[in-house]
Amino acid sequence: MGIVVVTGSHGLVGSATVGLFAEQGYEVIGIDNNMRAYFFGDDGSTQAAGARLQQAFPQRYRHENLDIRHQEAIDKLFAEHAKEIVGVVHAAAQPSHDWAAREPHTDFTINANGTLNLLEATRRHTPEVPFIFTSTNKVYGDQPNFLPLIELESRWELDPAHPYALRGVDESMSIDNCLHSLFGASKVAADVLTQEYGRYFGLKTAVFRGGCLTGSGHAGAELHGFLAWLSKCVLTGRPYTVFGYLGKQVRDNIHVRDLVQAFWHFFQAPRSGEVYNMGGARVSNCSVLEAIALCEEISGRRLDYTVVPGNRIGDHQWWISDVQKFATHYPKWRLTLSIHDIIEEIISGLRQQESH
Repeated sequence: MGIVVVTGSHGLVGSATVGLFAEQGYEVIGIDNNMRAYFFGDDGSTQAAGARLQQAFPQRYRHENLDIRHQEAIDKLFAEHAKEIVGVVHAAAQPSHDWAAREPHTDFTINANGTLNLLEATRRHTPEVPFIFTSTNKVYGDQPNFLPLIELESRWELDPAHPYALRGVDESMSIDNCLHSLFGASKVAADVLTQEYGRYFGLKTAVFRGGCLTGSGHAGAELHGFLAWLSKCVLTGRPYTVFGYLGKQVRDNIHVRDLVQAFWHFFQAPRSGEVYNMGGARVSNCSVLEAIALCEEISGRRLDYTVVPGNRIGDHQWWISDVQKFATHYPKWRLTLSIHDIIEEIISGLRQQESH
């Protein structure tokens, strides 16, 4: 059936993608060098996820310990398997606002240059295959913070009269003239490059601008992985810090299974240069305070948390994705998990890890 190349293959999105394609009968070459441990320490390490993939798919999964910044190594891999590669899913990234400011060159070369290396290798060696890129809603910078918001008891909510109120933010929102954070800027570069390789060169590229991507396989850390880190703190008794907005900031959360199902639909009927907002939409969203209450209810434990006044630079006060464009292009896809379902699964998964 051919080979699918997956970058960031031991991360949340990458490992779920590997599982989906391997179960469908494809061979998968996974590129991952566990940079997440460098970013976030032991909490962020993806080593265990890599071992699980090797065990689950010994005949279908092959791991390559490559750095996507190394152009020659990436080009060589694509050249060697040019006749076998049938798709590329690019899920590797430096994913944190705060961390990007510590090492701007590292952040930009991973997110922007790494994406360019993969796009160019695809164009040179496998120009007919679909190329799926995991982008982020942070490409919109702090533009969503200028929407008319209303303060409710446990969350901020959009004025019901606004066009985005019914379904969330669609792809028409500008990504220009706003504060992005350095992470947001590096992802903008990668996002626009991926679009351009579709529109200029005709590659079958799709950009998925994710909100909070989550699931029980997430190696949550304080700087990245909201629900996974929150659930870990509830279960272990670690203190949790809420940064700004009174804890009422809203995020939509999409389970990684729903996200990779979207990848699967695109893979089967690819288009060129598409951009899709992708998140939990109105099906699965919560404020931080609401997430804390749910975690406490599901776990039966209390969280030791502090709300500090300063929000992270460029952080969204309210975000819900409008997924209507993708659902219109691929009407058989749908969101299947609510925020309650997701938190329940994450806590159950963490408890199983504790018991082993």
